[in-house]
Order: sequence, then structure tokens, then C-alpha cells
Amino acid sequence: MDMAIPAPRSRALRTLSWLLLISLCITLSDSASLQGSRPRLGVRRGHNKQKGDLFGQSLAASFDYVNHDYQTFYYDQTLDHFNYQPQSYATFQQRYVVNFKHWRGAHAAAPILVYLGDEATIEEDVGAIGFMLDNVGPLGALEVYIEHRFYGKSIPFGLPREEAWKNATLRGYFNSAQALADHAEIILHLKKNLSAEASPVIVCGGSYGGMLAAWFRLKYPHIAIGALASSAPILYFDNLTPSNAYYTTVTDDFKEASVSCYNTIKQSWAEITKIAAKPNGLSILSNKFNTCKPLKNRTELLDYLVNLYSVSAQYDSPPDYPVNRVCKGIDNGSQGTDILGRIVSGIVAFGGGQKKKCNDLADFYSSETLGGWDWQTCSELVQPIGCGANDTMFYAQPFYFNEYKDYCVKKFGVVPRPHWITTHYGGHNIKMVLKKFGSNIIFSNGLRDPFSRAGVLENISDSIVALYTKEGSHCLDIMSSTKDAPDWLVAQRKKEAEIINGWIHKYYEDLHMISSSS
Repeated sequence: MDMAIPAPRSRALRTLSWLLLISLCITLSDSASLQGSRPRLGVRRGHNKQKGDLFGQSLAASFDYVNHDYQTFYYDQTLDHFNYQPQSYATFQQRYVVNFKHWRGAHAAAPILVYLGDEATIEEDVGAIGFMLDNVGPLGALEVYIEHRFYGKSIPFGLPREEAWKNATLRGYFNSAQALADHAEIILHLKKNLSAEASPVIVCGGSYGGMLAAWFRLKYPHIAIGALASSAPILYFDNLTPSNAYYTTVTDDFKEASVSCYNTIKQSWAEITKIAAKPNGLSILSNKFNTCKPLKNRTELLDYLVNLYSVSAQYDSPPDYPVNRVCKGIDNGSQGTDILGRIVSGIVAFGGGQKKKCNDLADFYSSETLGGWDWQTCSELVQPIGCGANDTMFYAQPFYFNEYKDYCVKKFGVVPRPHWITTHYGGHNIKMVLKKFGSNIIFSNGLRDPFSRAGVLENISDSIVALYTKEGSHCLDIMSSTKDAPDWLVAQRKKEAEIINGWIHKYYEDLHMISSSS
């Protein structure tokens, strides 16, 4: 469909320049161990076989490379939706992407599927979200992706990302409530420009984006008739879920794969600590683990291994199942049969069996996701994730709020608000509360995903449903379909489509009834 969407007339930034000049700037350092060891959300594309694939195949693909059917637009987005000071009216360019190819048009009130971007550039989502690709055709739907503010190219006022993040005043507009309001404005703008006011909207997201999708349905039910929230740990706040739930699930995944592998990992922390304590211990460990840079402390190595095991479990997807791959490497001991030799063998196996020139300890997360998510979790998205000395296969990493508060104050100058998410979006007594006023939300999970323990795993009502698979992993249900997808995954995706079709059918019935009576 050859159709252009006119952009709104630009509004001058007017009063914001003084804000940028006088605001407090706090350096975003990479040194704190708290940042390195805590698990992070995110929809991972591709498989963990090469470094580039850690962030998905689409990192190497621009929009033009993905598909010419996708058109990129920019919306003059309001900086602050919840204040009426002059500077709040400043605008910035927010990116969204539309595919008109399958849309049956406004005349048919055809659906609009909207993917809500998470803590990364939207380029990682376009053409990679199987839920969107599989359903826009059968539904005759418009396909829309909206980038989250402060990520990708949706940085206020075109500033470099790091500069925007360092600006303490500007950074204050970087939160989930502002992001949801952004999505609401863009969806309404799009519907108005397309004369598609009658078209039903379904929002979808994965991980943090899945939380946004669920919250969007609750906060903006007049805009979206339903939401698919994939791997959305909306209960990992305010101690609603045990702190050690994440690492307990990682441990269960590894123990199920191989008890000997689990035991080796559990013993390795003490071995690393013992060697690190020697006069030349860090050099020994740097050589043993083939690190790209000499270790400054043992925590760097410990965090790297925690991330490797966590990522393996979080994205333990068919057909290769990274946990099995790592454990086979550890049990085979191709790089040595002592404890650390086996751990190194697991690292090599994780990388696909080919020993790298060196191991980059920052392999697992892009700087964009790392820095932005660190701010979000230091302000409102406080997830108290940790573990004790003997309850998992990991070394003790308890979550102490005061310690975390000190880290956030030092880095950003703010005190985390651990109760805000449940205050603003709810969470306590969720079954009773949502049953009374919520509707049309699918919470999907795979139980091999450590974050699934903080997801909704039981139906709340006839229309707020929990779909999970024992073998599934983080966001697997919304990723691209493959011909060899296992039956349980196909069934999960089919059920999601059936439920959403039911929502849309009911919407059309209601719309027809209202039109007939008017």
C-alpha cells in the first residue's frame, strides 16, 4: 500500500536550552559490580553462537536491508506528558515503523498490531518478531513498531545517547509512564491520519516490553482492546516474588541438564576466589580464561560467568538449547579436566565449540541496553534479584536495598523507589484486583526462563489468561517461526492467535451493535 503519513508540524524547543545548561551531569561509569552481575530483561534475536548474534541478527541489518515494505516515520513527541510547565511542551522526534502491506484498510476497520519497543533500538524488532509477522497477514492488519524514548534514534532533541543520559534533568523524563503515554499519542495520531478510528488495536511486547503491553492495556483500555505480554515479570517488584527466584530457576535448568555440570559450577566459585587471592592470581585467571584484557579483580570474571549461565538459561531455546551445550562442554572438559579447565570448556561450548581469540567480559549486553536499563532500574523498576550462599549453584549475591541505593545515588544522584511500580500499576493481590476490572491480556511464559517465576502463571479470568510451556524460554513464543518448531511451541502460538481473534471478533460484534442502535 503506497501511503504516506503526514508528520505533525514541528514545534520549537523554545525553553529547554537552559535546562540542558544548568542540569546536573553524573558520569555513567562501567565500574560497579552491581551493574555487571544483575540479570537483565530483553528480547534476544538469533542464537548465542557468535558475539554479534548475542544481540540478534538484525544488528547487522538496517531497515532497508530487512524489507522495503517497512516505512520509517518520526513523531513530534511531547517531552513531558504529565506537567504543564513551559519546558514540558518541548518536543523530540520519536521513531516508529509501519508496514501497510497486509492492511485491509480503514474502510474495513481492519486491526492494527502494535509492538511496543523495549530497552533497545527498534531496529532489533522490525522483521524479527514472529508474532507480528505470523498474524498481520491472516488478520489483514497494519503492522506497527514504536521505539521506546531514550533508545535507538528516539533520543530527545537529537542529542547523543550518552549526553542525554548524563543530563540529570532530561533523564528525569526517562520512565515507563512517559513511554506508555508516548505509545498512546502515536497510536492515536496514526489512527487519525489513516481515518482508522474504528480499527481495533492489539499491543504486544516481550520482557520489559511485555510489561509495557500489559500496563498499556490497564492504563489505556480505550486505545488497545487487548495485549499480549510475553515473558513479562510484572511480579518481580516490591518482594512479590522471592528474591532468589531467578537464580533458583537457572540452577534448576542446569541441574536438570547435568548434575555433574551443576556440581562443577557450584565448586568453581571457591576455586576462582582461591586462585585470585594468590600474589599473581589475577594473571593466572586472565591467562586461564583467555580474557581480552587483564582482570582488574575477580568480580569481573565472576560476573562474566554469572551472565553466561544466566543468558544460557534465559534463552534456553530449541534446537540447540544453550544450557545443554554448556553442560556438555563442562562435562567433556576439552580445555582441561580440573574444575577451571571444565569451566573454560563450557565457555568454548557456549560459543559454538570454537575457541575465540580472547573472551570479552562485556560480551552479553550492548552498551545502549546496559546504560539505559541501569537508569531505569535505579529509578523506578527496582527488581530485588539476588541469592544466598547455599540456595543456588551461584556464590552468594544477596540483594541489599541500602547497598543498591548507595550505588544508584553515587551513579545517578537518585534514590530508587522500590514501591512505585506496584503503586502505579498494581501487583499486590493481582488475582482479585485484575479479575474485577481487567480484561483481554495474555501472559505467556516459558518455564525454563528464570524470569517466568515472576510472571502470571495462572488464569485470572476468562479473558486474562496465562499460557506457558514447560520447555519454553524467554520471549520464545513471539520470536520468528521456523519449520522445525516443536509441537508445544506451535500450539502455544496457535492458542495466542485464537484468543486474539476472539477479542477482535467480539469487538466487531460490539461495534456492529452500537452502529445498529444509533
